[in-house]
Amino acid sequence: MSCRHTARNAKGGRDGGFSLVEVVIAIVLMGTVVVAILNAVSTSVKASSVSRSAAQVETAVVNAADRVNRAPKRCDYTIYVQAAVQTEGWSPDTASVTHEYYVPGVDATVEGTWETGAAGSPGCSGPAPTDLLVQRVTISITSPDGKVRRNIEVVKSDV
Repeated sequence: MSCRHTARNAKGGRDGGFSLVEVVIAIVLMGTVVVAILNAVSTSVKASSVSRSAAQVETAVVNAADRVNRAPKRCDYTIYVQAAVQTEGWSPDTASVTHEYYVPGVDATVEGTWETGAAGSPGCSGPAPTDLLVQRVTISITSPDGKVRRNIEVVKSDV
C-alpha cells in the first residue's frame, strides 16, 4: 500500500483557492484603507504647509515691528515694513501699514483722539515731525498664498 498525500478539503475534493467574490472583497477593503491613509497624509501635508506659512508670517511681522520700533520718528514707516517682508523673499505688496498719532485733549477733562498720520498730514510736515509724541503703527502681513494674515501694533512714544 503506497502512501500518497494530495491536497484535499474536508469533503475530499481538491482545494480550489479563493473565489472571485473573496478576491474582490479583499481588494475593496485594501482600497478603503489606502484611501483613508492617503487622506490622512494629504491633511498632514496641508497642515504642515499652513504651519510653515504662519511661522514665516510671524517672523516677518516681528521683524517689521522691530524695524519700526528702532526707526527714527517719522510719519511713514512703510519702507521698514516692506524691507522686512522682502527679507523673506516676498513682494512688498504682502505688507500694509497704518500710521496714527495721538492728539491730546485741550485739558485733562477732554479725551484725546487718534488721527491718521502719513506724509502730507497736518502733523507730518518735514522730515522729523515735532508733534508726534505718541504714534501707533499697525502692521499687517499676509503670506504670498493668502492663507495666513497677522497684525501687530507698535506704539512709539517720547513720553
